[in-house]
Amino acid sequence: MRQKTLATETKNALLDILKREGALDAEYLGQKLEITAMAVRQHLYVLQDEGLIQWESQAQGRGRPKKHWSLTEAAQKIFPDAHQELALDLISAIQKLDDGVVMKNLLEKRGAQQIAKYRDALSKGHTLKDKIHILADLRSSEGYMADVTSDGAALLLHENHCPICAAATACSGICANELEVFQKVLGQDYSVTRESHIISGARRCSYRIEAK
Repeated sequence: MRQKTLATETKNALLDILKREGALDAEYLGQKLEITAMAVRQHLYVLQDEGLIQWESQAQGRGRPKKHWSLTEAAQKIFPDAHQELALDLISAIQKLDDGVVMKNLLEKRGAQQIAKYRDALSKGHTLKDKIHILADLRSSEGYMADVTSDGAALLLHENHCPICAAATACSGICANELEVFQKVLGQDYSVTRESHIISGARRCSYRIEAK
């Protein structure tokens, strides 16, 4: 257990150094952590497998090129981020303007942008099933960890994570807007019903989609 804790601490330290100093080679990282370059490489390859770091070869004078390691975009999510608090502060301030008219307009504009984006992508689908799978892929790319199942009578779009949960909790209009977007994108031939809701305490948000 102690060894596992030390390994975690070393990996966290490596991520911290790379965040602060940018791309670095194993020798330098070893010096910073006071361990061998070989030991550092073992941790680096684990972090690479986890998708948190990447490397590129850089020439070092007349010597052999060295691997310089840097953080991936996925690693940025590990570090503290004040965006959630900022988003909540902004929502609170906007809701107080003109009795919520400004927020309503903002949500309508965001919804219009989503509809245009989703419609363009879903136009490549030939069947309802195709379209729902395309929609799930789009939502997953936005952080919702979406997937699709069927109960025999209808298709179910599940979103296993809500990356805007705090904002959606503070502003119920966000979730109402999402449901409206799905309905408009799929058209009036289909009904879209939210069957479970993370904000209400469910494990995930689920939408039932079927022909009218």
